[in-house]
Amino acid sequence: MDQDTATPNEELPLHGAGDRLRLAREAAGMTIEQVAAETRIPLRHLEVIEAGDFGALPARTYAIGFSRTYARMLGLDEKEILDDVRAQLGATDYSERQRVATFEPGDPTRVPSRGLTALSVLAVLLLLVGGFMFYTRVVAPGAGPASLLGPDDAPAASASATAAPRPAAKPAAVPANGPVVFTSDQDGMWIKFYDADGKQLMQKQMAKGESYTVPADAKGPMAWTGRPDAFSITVGGRAVPKLSDEDKVMKDVPVTAAALLGRAAQPAAQPTATGN
Repeated sequence: MDQDTATPNEELPLHGAGDRLRLAREAAGMTIEQVAAETRIPLRHLEVIEAGDFGALPARTYAIGFSRTYARMLGLDEKEILDDVRAQLGATDYSERQRVATFEPGDPTRVPSRGLTALSVLAVLLLLVGGFMFYTRVVAPGAGPASLLGPDDAPAASASATAAPRPAAKPAAVPANGPVVFTSDQDGMWIKFYDADGKQLMQKQMAKGESYTVPADAKGPMAWTGRPDAFSITVGGRAVPKLSDEDKVMKDVPVTAAALLGRAAQPAAQPTATGN
């Protein structure tokens, strides 16, 4: 076959964009699940990208945008990767596929803000409480539940109301050396635990309700996850605040009993969240 009849595929480099991204990830010692957690690109899209099957993505913009994010995270030359992606897309005609845009959980631009969702729920609760109070106090006063006290009990109730309040019981102290337990509140939540020397203690996607106890003899244990808001934490059997109430990537977070109790007592500066 002469050069005039060579096909476009024969002119592509030995390693396409997908191969280069996969090789760079493996050289960095990262799993594809870690990349999905850090970039928030759906795992199935990452697998398609590494296979070089860019035409299988919902639209050309997905192929370009996800490849750029992946290359940036690995420190590769974004322009070279995108040029290769465009070359491999070639004559792919997305207009003929007539794909309907779908909600992608891993696309940060399509994920509704957790803060907005929480505010919406709070607004609904306030409306319900306000409506109930308005009805019982203005529209139908006295329509609430009747008092359990009879007429003869009224003086005793008044006397008890004027009695000096008892001091509130102090909460039991949380043991500073109690076991640290992480429990997943949702299915498929990825998290990695490792010590100060970088030695991995545990890494997996935890099922809902699944727990992991940080080894008490681990040297400076830390955690890395893209969903710190999805894990409940206890120290010595008592609940402490989550690593964050936001959906974001957090890395190198100390998870010793002392560190977690310190965060509960006085919020400290949050570790730098890695992202796109």
